[in-house]
Amino acid sequence: MTTKTEKQTITVDRYVEAVGRRKTAIARVRLYPKKTGYTINGKAYQDYFPMKKYQEMILTPFEVLSMNEKMGVNVLVRGGGINAQAEAVRHGISRALVVWDETFRKRLRVSGFLTRDPRMVERKKYGLKKARRAPQWAKR
Repeated sequence: MTTKTEKQTITVDRYVEAVGRRKTAIARVRLYPKKTGYTINGKAYQDYFPMKKYQEMILTPFEVLSMNEKMGVNVLVRGGGINAQAEAVRHGISRALVVWDETFRKRLRVSGFLTRDPRMVERKKYGLKKARRAPQWAKR
């Protein structure tokens, strides 16, 4: 039994990577300048975010820069809810675009896409039902 070994050539596509965050959602974004299409967790972005408002939220950094469909985007996003994930993806795409071309920073900053939203869920305190909700008080 003979085995044939062929010489394999592996081409590594150059990409730009950045991380976007919102609440507990974390998105690792890779931009591929030579590809097209958007995938999130291995699915097309329309399948992962079926609601139109989340699809538009993801594409807004490209619309602000007037560069639709010129780059391929691959995203791995974990944690949080669907809205936080969409905002984390937008934040990551914006950061990756700034790494790719520093001149984009000003337009993305004015749109508010480079600022990480610091709001988080407040922790529950002991003796309370929720973060601030006290148990019901009874007079007798």
